[in-house]
Amino acid sequence: MNATEVKRPADPKRPVTPGVRLGQVSFVWRPWLVLVTLLLSAAVFLVFCLSIGVGDFPIGLSRVMATIVGRGEQVDEFVIMDLRMPRALAGLVVGIALGVSGAITQSVARNPLASPDILGITGGASAVAVLLVTVTGGTAAAVVSTVGLSAAALAGGLGTGLLVYFLAWRRGIDGFRLILIGISVSAVMEAITTWLLSTADIRDVARAQAWLVGSLDNRSWDEVRLAAWCALALMVAVACAAFQFKPLHLGDEVAAGLGVRYSRVRAVLLLCAVLLAGAAVSVAGPVPFVALVAPQVAMRLARFPTPPMVASGLTGALLLIGADLIARTALPITLPVGVVTAAVGGPFLVYLLVRANLR
Repeated sequence: MNATEVKRPADPKRPVTPGVRLGQVSFVWRPWLVLVTLLLSAAVFLVFCLSIGVGDFPIGLSRVMATIVGRGEQVDEFVIMDLRMPRALAGLVVGIALGVSGAITQSVARNPLASPDILGITGGASAVAVLLVTVTGGTAAAVVSTVGLSAAALAGGLGTGLLVYFLAWRRGIDGFRLILIGISVSAVMEAITTWLLSTADIRDVARAQAWLVGSLDNRSWDEVRLAAWCALALMVAVACAAFQFKPLHLGDEVAAGLGVRYSRVRAVLLLCAVLLAGAAVSVAGPVPFVALVAPQVAMRLARFPTPPMVASGLTGALLLIGADLIARTALPITLPVGVVTAAVGGPFLVYLLVRANLR
């Protein structure tokens, strides 16, 4: 069916945004947002290829691309597909999941400070994962070698997210109350994690600390596949709920007048955000500030009033893969990616706080 433009009444005070209708589906055509999304996609692909090519055995960009499409040499295929591709794909999946999760939480709370880090979701996932590593003692290696650690982190993030949601519910969700409760729960989870580390065996503490920093080292294909399938299923759920979520930006009364069950839509999207953050933490550990920074950067690049989900996911992937590339190449020693994201995200958080106080 041919696309037709949806006519809107002219408003002399603001430019008219063209609408497009395809059968029963209508949407607003935003050329700048599309252009930014395409540019972000190209940047993510470029940094992804550069990250694969960097290492003790450097591989040129053209050879990396040839290997990805199945036309590379045998030695390049071994180095790229067996050794480096799981790490790069883990960064891609985790970055997209954190970016989309942050965009959802910031849109629902209507606050730029709302992210899985601030709301305690990653803290809950970390606490449960550390509990599994430290309490199991000598059997920790056998447990961690399976999907046990990933499942524990996912369950911890989900449980913490539900706890924050129910504590913040007072005939609806207020963004300020949600953040305050999230900070409180995050502090409790951090205290539990610290107590577990201080009372555990030193070998288990070392293993848990390596995971808590947030790292993409030694990722396996099994971990990447599990996280990718989880993220893909959740993205489909988010896409299905996104059309009903848009009227919520106009207020609950307007959304209810349009027939949107705003409480149910918020609950579904927050559940997806929690699961996306849990899936990301289960692969790379609690990588800080990506979910906070990515939606705000994407919103400013796209000149959009709210964090755009697709652009936020791509920005998250670009930030995480780029931070991992910097951690491996631009510093005197190789550092976990979480150290670099914290160094970038900390000043950005201060910027958001200062900007909010100046309003």
